[in-house]
Amino acid sequence: MAVEVAVKAAVGNPDILGDCPFSQRVLITLEEKHIPYTKKLIDLSNKPQWYLEANPAGKVPALKTADGWLADSDEITKKLEQDYPEPSLVTPPEKASVGSKIFPSFVGFLKSDDPQDGKQEALLTELEALDKALSEGEGPFIAGSKITQVDVALIPKLYHTKVALKALKGWEIPAKLENVHKYVKAATETESFQKTTASDDLIVKGWLAHDGVKKQI
Repeated sequence: MAVEVAVKAAVGNPDILGDCPFSQRVLITLEEKHIPYTKKLIDLSNKPQWYLEANPAGKVPALKTADGWLADSDEITKKLEQDYPEPSLVTPPEKASVGSKIFPSFVGFLKSDDPQDGKQEALLTELEALDKALSEGEGPFIAGSKITQVDVALIPKLYHTKVALKALKGWEIPAKLENVHKYVKAATETESFQKTTASDDLIVKGWLAHDGVKKQI
């Protein structure tokens, strides 16, 4: 029996999958674990009444369970790992926090209009730390040859970093961070990523709908 998962619909086009990296994390988990599922696309600007009645907070992603809708991608992926332990996506504890500060650093830089505020440098520091961590492993993924939850959580966020900053600020991940570029290429070429990603233009459109985000080039 297929599980039901509520995920973000595209900004301006509620009939197709949107750009939420947290929704994509859940969808990649489902794909990697080969769990049958159905998507409920939720227009965050006009949430359907049935969803608000079932899940008053109206947040996505959310997983339908026997006890109602479970929101928060951390909790959802944890439950999926418990309920569907094979194939395992558990990350070795020493690798579990790799790249965890990249997304907030990206958002800070994306919203910044002051080149002297240190936001770009903060993101570079986190990307350099990721590059170093990748250089110390066997690859192509953070914990080795197989995708684990640390990759599932990071890759959608890292891809948003790449796409949104190039389109909206004209900024690209430095070429010298070769391990990061190889990692992004390997991860985004997986079937699970390809089947669950929004197009680049929808990613950019989604970010432009956020408060404090504007095109600066």
